[in-house]
Amino acid sequence: MNNLVKPWQRFMPSRTVLIMGLLLYFVGLMAFAMNHKTELKKELPPHVVIRKDSVASVKAFTAVYKVLMSPRCMNCHPQGDIPLQGDDSHLHTMFPKRGLEGKGVLAMKCANCHQPTNTPGLNTPPGNPNWHLPPADMKMVFQGKTPRQLAKQLVDPQLNGHKDMQKLVEHADDGLVKAGWNPGEGRSLPPMSHAEFKKAWITWLSTGAYAPKK
Repeated sequence: MNNLVKPWQRFMPSRTVLIMGLLLYFVGLMAFAMNHKTELKKELPPHVVIRKDSVASVKAFTAVYKVLMSPRCMNCHPQGDIPLQGDDSHLHTMFPKRGLEGKGVLAMKCANCHQPTNTPGLNTPPGNPNWHLPPADMKMVFQGKTPRQLAKQLVDPQLNGHKDMQKLVEHADDGLVKAGWNPGEGRSLPPMSHAEFKKAWITWLSTGAYAPKK
């Protein structure tokens, strides 16, 4: 009687099957972990290697700040809801309003005057297919910001348009950003080339994105 197989024992896996099952489970876990680690690495561009260097980071942001505070950048990042205009950054003469999406309100839409390309002629409306201010819920104000205030704002996802490190790096090549170096006749350019700005921007981010003390 003791040698008889009890009914419930017929459905119990052998010790060998149990061991094989556990081995397969742990192999699967290791494969998942390795794949997840690879995916995390893909989140950052390969040329961005974080190496903490507060001196190099702050020095790079000093150059970045000069560009961001130039009329070509700051005019679309005002304190109020009316964009700025000209090399002296005066209020836009047409007094357009930001609107919820940053594209104007009612008939006063940015795209009504700002065409996909620059309008020919001296001091005529510059163009871009995506001309707009930052939206009302994420105004990204540059005007009046100290270097420290602006640096801290730029890396805060709750203030920078929900951008992580990768998106911040990519933003240097955004079409509207690059339009600052093609502003149309009669307007000054930022204080350095776009290539120099991009290099300083990436250097700032990849060395720790430190904010100046003031």
